[in-house]
Amino acid sequence: MTAQTRLIDAIRSTLGERSLTTDPDRILPALTDWRGRFHGAAPAMLLPASTAEVAAMVRLAGEHRVALVPQGGNTSMVGGATPPADGSALLLSTRRLDRIRRIDAAAGLATVEAGVILQTLHEGAADAGCRFPLTLGSRGSATVGGLVSTNAGGTQVLRWGTMRRLVAGVEAVLPDGSVHDGLTPLPKDNRGYDLDQLLIGAEGTLGIVTAATLRLAPAIAARAVAWVGIADPQAGLDLLRRMQAATDAVESFEIIPGDTLARVLDHLPDARPPLGGSHPWHLLIEAVAATPDAEAPEALLARLLGEALAEGIAADAVIAASEAQAEAFWRLRDSLSAAERAAGAAVQHDISVPVDRMPRFMVEAAAAAEARFPGTHATAFGHLGDGNVHFHVRAPAGADPARWMAEAAPGVTAFVHDQVVAAGGSISAEHGIGQMKRDELARLGPPARLAALAAIKRGLDPRNLFNPGKLVTLAPADAGK
Repeated sequence: MTAQTRLIDAIRSTLGERSLTTDPDRILPALTDWRGRFHGAAPAMLLPASTAEVAAMVRLAGEHRVALVPQGGNTSMVGGATPPADGSALLLSTRRLDRIRRIDAAAGLATVEAGVILQTLHEGAADAGCRFPLTLGSRGSATVGGLVSTNAGGTQVLRWGTMRRLVAGVEAVLPDGSVHDGLTPLPKDNRGYDLDQLLIGAEGTLGIVTAATLRLAPAIAARAVAWVGIADPQAGLDLLRRMQAATDAVESFEIIPGDTLARVLDHLPDARPPLGGSHPWHLLIEAVAATPDAEAPEALLARLLGEALAEGIAADAVIAASEAQAEAFWRLRDSLSAAERAAGAAVQHDISVPVDRMPRFMVEAAAAAEARFPGTHATAFGHLGDGNVHFHVRAPAGADPARWMAEAAPGVTAFVHDQVVAAGGSISAEHGIGQMKRDELARLGPPARLAALAAIKRGLDPRNLFNPGKLVTLAPADAGK
């Protein structure tokens, strides 16, 4: 009998039949990452319904020395929630931890469990007269635990920051089965290392997040969404700086190349281009007002964009005339990744560089990649305001997708990441490291940072039982202790 089988029997006898499943059909969807690049195996998926059950499972896993891979909505873009291919680990799904424990609109806080879907949190906050100011394309399936564990970003980072700024407290089960209860938000707490911040972005390698206290924002009284045509990314940054100097009402500022927009329009049969003419680059801008007496966002954008058009910073612009049109604009943005994926094989990178260097990087790095790999097409889109873009290099026309990805993709990625590091940036802006970028982090990461990451992992998880093979690589001697 294997250690995995003994653990399954122990959990079943201790916590009951509902605490896990060994049904291959139920487990199968959880064995492949969202992009379909990583495939794993697991003899069982654990299904805890409370923090106490997670703790009990972790203690039993430790006794049997069986690794656990936590998984929420399985929307990782870097294979961070996919189990090892050898079946040595069990999946631990947080989807049954799905309660919104409390929403305190007056305090601007929500305490929610790890399995709560982001869209559900948005709806719960709206019912309480406030909002959670983080959104992304996978909001209908991404869970709070995954968002915390990957320090997720999204389209409102410009004003509200990543999850690291939005998390006021964390509850998590540590590798020894103890529970870290940090849910109470304390403005001042000087008891040493901040365990909450350590767990945010740790990708489940140091603890399994079971709940979080999150910061809420006032409900939006009004919003306006604009689509703008520009000549190049530098014009986009110039417009962003002008808007930031004039107001703090701009929450989103997205940049999209013209050819990428064309792919989205082909991908969505009922979609229409927001502007009448053709433009090399586009911006999607959203401004909001939290109170009725603030300047109307539509009037604000009309004034600022009118100045930009008059001075030649922008070539054309339109402000959505209705909520339906605003949502149609955002649908184009939210469909970028799906449209890129449908268009064929491409190596995709989630990178960041200092904001002031981003316009030049977007143009020059793309040209350098196309020159280095003839026949490819490189493009970048994303969150110009926080220096994070998704940099894609598409395979040459006629190339065999599987062969090109296997043979060329590693060299393409190394080349792009070298450009990023040379520009003072990061090879992972918001998707995390997972298993996809683990070797690149080891190659390019600052030695002091890598040594600290490994030391922290060894200190909290000396047996390497929490999400092994992700983020941090431990030497075999370390992992076996």
